Amino acid sequence: MSLLATVAEEAVSGRTTVENFIDFAYLISAIGFIMSLKWLSHPSTARKGVKAGEIGMLLAIIGTLMKHEIVEYRWIAIALVIGAAGGVPLALLMKMTAVPQRTAFSHALGALAAGLVGTAEFYLHGDTLSKVALTAIGFEVVLGYLTFTGSLMAFGKLQGFITGKPILYPGQNFVNLGIFGASVAIAGYLVVNPTAAHLFPWLIALTLVFGVFLIIPIGGADMPTVIALLNGYAGLSASAMGFALDNKLLIIAGALDGTSGLILSIIMCKAMNRSFTNVLFGGFGAVAQSKSGAVEERSVRSISPEETAQMLENSDSVIIIPGYGMAVSQAQHKVRELYDALSKRGVDVRFAIHPVAGRMPGHMNVLLAEADIPYDRLIDMDEINSEFPQTDVALVIGANDVVNPSARTDKTSPIYGMPILNADAAQTVMVVKRGMSAGFAGVENDLFFMDKTMMLFGDAKGYIADVVKELSGVHAGH
Repeated sequence: MSLLATVAEEAVSGRTTVENFIDFAYLISAIGFIMSLKWLSHPSTARKGVKAGEIGMLLAIIGTLMKHEIVEYRWIAIALVIGAAGGVPLALLMKMTAVPQRTAFSHALGALAAGLVGTAEFYLHGDTLSKVALTAIGFEVVLGYLTFTGSLMAFGKLQGFITGKPILYPGQNFVNLGIFGASVAIAGYLVVNPTAAHLFPWLIALTLVFGVFLIIPIGGADMPTVIALLNGYAGLSASAMGFALDNKLLIIAGALDGTSGLILSIIMCKAMNRSFTNVLFGGFGAVAQSKSGAVEERSVRSISPEETAQMLENSDSVIIIPGYGMAVSQAQHKVRELYDALSKRGVDVRFAIHPVAGRMPGHMNVLLAEADIPYDRLIDMDEINSEFPQTDVALVIGANDVVNPSARTDKTSPIYGMPILNADAAQTVMVVKRGMSAGFAGVENDLFFMDKTMMLFGDAKGYIADVVKELSGVHAGH
């Protein structure tokens, strides 16, 4: 009787058990996405945040697959198999150094999906859709396709397929704005006159070209900000897709993704003391080798792993500054061994984290978390900068631009005004580096030539391993 009563109630209300389940799954998914963002904001709860996001996405997929609009699962199953065949090896075999470009590539695929869905929706139902829905499709298509090609360009710059230096030419900003304005104009015209479907391919082509032109003038030092910005674009495109498809969860998830990406971009720009317009239109890093001829003329001091071990052994406090060089050599686990060896000797070891160190937001946090460095040892730039003058050794491992004093002193430098870690204020500075090449911004680092600085030339992983061996030997000698 209870089953009959339930069916009767649902018949009266016009809702079925499946529809109720879909709404419930979407509600839990939305809560999971919100809690995921909250927990991901701190290293100690980040793993919980990942789990919440995964559970939310799983429920969202299950709920969507149960919608009555889906009448054929064959193509969905094929797509899932193809996606899993590419995604599983990518996740298992990908090196940590490739996380930034993998993130950019993921943005490209997500944005392409949004663009394709918008295209299909326009051609299938464009004549019957409201102007609000058509506006959402236009927004979705423009953001989706420009994010697709823009993310591919970012991937190419990070992977080294394309030069990391800005590609500039006269009148570039006018060309970019002209292409973008034309695409927006076509999208607007299609909202008013959706029967002009012959213009839609032009809309796609212009936005694809604009995505390329948007990224090529941006220098490598801006990649963390660009990745965050592209993430925001992809999220907003997905949110627009939710409006077009009347999918409330997609609207929520896309809005969360888009706004979080844009907020993160603002934070990154503040960390570099720069504006969005400067990042997107400034050609940062274009000041090429203004000091390149002086590199060979200035002398530096280098020391051996044995000397490095002795100096670290005799220190009371050490601040380690990780950078992309640590990621390239996969040295994070050796750094953990160094942390353990020094901590056992009573040395206070902390890690200074710059917001834009590496090639993506949080890059250093991810690497150090992988090596199980205690979360309370990772200190943000604003909190630790005042501690450098009381620190015996600032150990820079593969970082460059984020410790360059010219950001404070040289008004002609392209990184002038960017907040940096005050490594030069420590009593002694040690820099682990392969050679004397400039950083990703293409700017020579005055820190390397200071009297208090010692260069530790070599691969970060190998050099730190040698230092740890020396410390073990010193300990055994005692």
